[in-house]
Amino acid sequence: MKIAILLDPLDSLKIYKDSTFAMMKEAADRGHEIHVLLQHELFVCDGKVQATIRQLHLTGDETHWYRLAPTLERPLSDFDAVLMRKDPPFDTEYLYTTHLLELAQLQGARVFNNPRALRDYNEKLAILRFPEFITPTLVTREPDQIRAFLALHGDIILKPLDGMGGMGIFRLTQSDPNLGSILETQLQQGTRTVMVQRFIPEIVRGDKRILLIDGEAVPYCLARIPKQGETRGNLAAGGRGVAQPLSDKDWEIARALGPHLKTEGLLLVGLDVIGDCLTEVNVTSPTCFQEITQQMGFDVASMFIDGLERAVA
Repeated sequence: MKIAILLDPLDSLKIYKDSTFAMMKEAADRGHEIHVLLQHELFVCDGKVQATIRQLHLTGDETHWYRLAPTLERPLSDFDAVLMRKDPPFDTEYLYTTHLLELAQLQGARVFNNPRALRDYNEKLAILRFPEFITPTLVTREPDQIRAFLALHGDIILKPLDGMGGMGIFRLTQSDPNLGSILETQLQQGTRTVMVQRFIPEIVRGDKRILLIDGEAVPYCLARIPKQGETRGNLAAGGRGVAQPLSDKDWEIARALGPHLKTEGLLLVGLDVIGDCLTEVNVTSPTCFQEITQQMGFDVASMFIDGLERAVA
């Protein structure tokens, strides 16, 4: 296959843990061609979605790990698969990129994950499609509703709908002296919608990342355990990643969501589960491939390329 990958700048990738690098290495080891482009290198000319793109060769050197062929301009429909691996934030430029990728699909490109699904599945709001698996949840921009929710549950989590890496997440109790200020800041005087959830104390055992590939669960997850004094388990917030087998409840959630998400065109999904509760459905650029592989010996990248090959075939 000829695979085009839209990703972040190559020099920003930490190849010892980066999931996109793991995908590229597995694909290259199987003899597939890897081509790369950045978000700004996607364009439309004469109605055709094209890219300023270059073939990538892996060198095997940890420091100078890639070599690039000369730049070419090619339609995305020339490739067997296009992988959207640009990290959030899901801003207006990201939104425009999904529109261009959707047009490329109409012109014959095979894009993973489906750009329409990337727009439809906000990583916070998507859990509302599966209410049987979530903790009590409120979505609002009204401070009085949040205060009432807090009075009912006593201990809550507030998070922005466009956050990533744990940024902007607050744990609130009724005795918090900064409650008013936090609500004013996060709601931006009633102009910004947030998600509020009952606090899940099982966070001390980790925020589990469960990977779904082509509708099937990887049998191990990565529990991201908060550091001392923290509520957030995100690795970007200092959490520690511990791989472990899926629990019975993890399997139940994965088997319920997997087939549905596959039909939506989501080849790769990262479910976040705390305790027995689904907290996020990550569709933009799910990670944790290498951590699970290194700790459990299960080759996640191989499972992913198997799924990609099936999807293209």
